[in-house]
Amino acid sequence: MRHARRLFLAAVLALAPSLASAQTPGTLNPQPLPQLTNPDDPSLPAKELFGRAAAPAPLAARALGSYARGCLAGAVALPIDGPNWRVMRVSRNRNWGHPELVALLERLAARTPEALGWPGLLVGDLSQPRGGPMLWGHASHQVGLDADVWLTPMPEDGVTRAERETMMATSVVRADRRDVDDAVWTPAHARLIELAAREPRVERLFVNAAIKKALCRDTTGDRSWLSKVRPMWGHDYHVHIRMACPAGESGCDPQTPVPRGDGCDETLDWWFTDEVLNPKPGGGGGRREKVMADLPEECRRVLVAR
Repeated sequence: MRHARRLFLAAVLALAPSLASAQTPGTLNPQPLPQLTNPDDPSLPAKELFGRAAAPAPLAARALGSYARGCLAGAVALPIDGPNWRVMRVSRNRNWGHPELVALLERLAARTPEALGWPGLLVGDLSQPRGGPMLWGHASHQVGLDADVWLTPMPEDGVTRAERETMMATSVVRADRRDVDDAVWTPAHARLIELAAREPRVERLFVNAAIKKALCRDTTGDRSWLSKVRPMWGHDYHVHIRMACPAGESGCDPQTPVPRGDGCDETLDWWFTDEVLNPKPGGGGGRREKVMADLPEECRRVLVAR
C-alpha cells in the first residue's frame, strides 16, 4: 500500500506544473499557432495536433479512449454566456464537451441561485474542440467528460471580456493546506459539491484534500455522495467534475469505480502527511509526451474529419 501511494505521489508531482498553471491569465487577442512543418511525423506530440484543431469533428458525439488518453467526436460548446453561468478564459477555446457534459453544467447552473444563493457559476476548462492532449495544462479533460467549476460565485452583473481572461478565483484552502479557510469557505461551497455529486451521471469530483476533510467533518445525514468526492493535489479554487462514460459508447474507457465508503478514513489522513504536504524536490520525474500512436486509432479519424 505504501509503495502504491509513493507511486501515486510521484505521478501527481509530475503533474504539478500543469495543475499550477490552471489559473494562468488568458488574452484578449489570441493568435493562431504557427503551422506545423511536418504534421505526419509519428514522433510529433499529439498535443500539437489537437491543440490546433479550432472546431469540433463533424461526427456523431462519442468519447473515445480514457480521460487522460483519448479524444472527442461531435463536441458541442458550452455557450460562454448563460442564464446562470459564464465561461472563463475564453481565449483558450476549451469550452467544448460531450453533449451530456454540457447538459449537466447547464442543469447544475440553473439550480445555483435557489440552492446556493449565488447568481450563477463561473466555469473553467472543459475540453478542446476535438478533445485530446492539451498544449499545456490538464493531463485529463481529453474526452469531453471533465469540467472545472470555480468555487467563486458568478458576480451579480456577470463578467466583462477582460475579467474572463484575467480574473483570478479565490482559494478556499488555508495557507498551510491542512483545512479550509474559514474566512472564505461557506456552506454554499459544500452544497455546490453535493449537488454535483448527487447527479447520477457524475462519477467523480476532484477537490483539494482540505475540502474533502471539511466535507467529512460537516456533513450530516446521508453521506453516500461523499464517496464520489476524491482528494487531489491542487484543486483548491475549483471542483473538477468528471462524468461516467455515456451509456452505449463502447469506445469510452471507464475508470475504476470509486471505493466503497465515504472516503473519510485513514486514506484521507495520508494527504496531510509530510511526504505529501512537503514533498522532496525532484520526486516527480518526467512525463513522455503522448503521440498519436498512444491514442485510440479512431482519434486519427476525429483529427482529420471535415
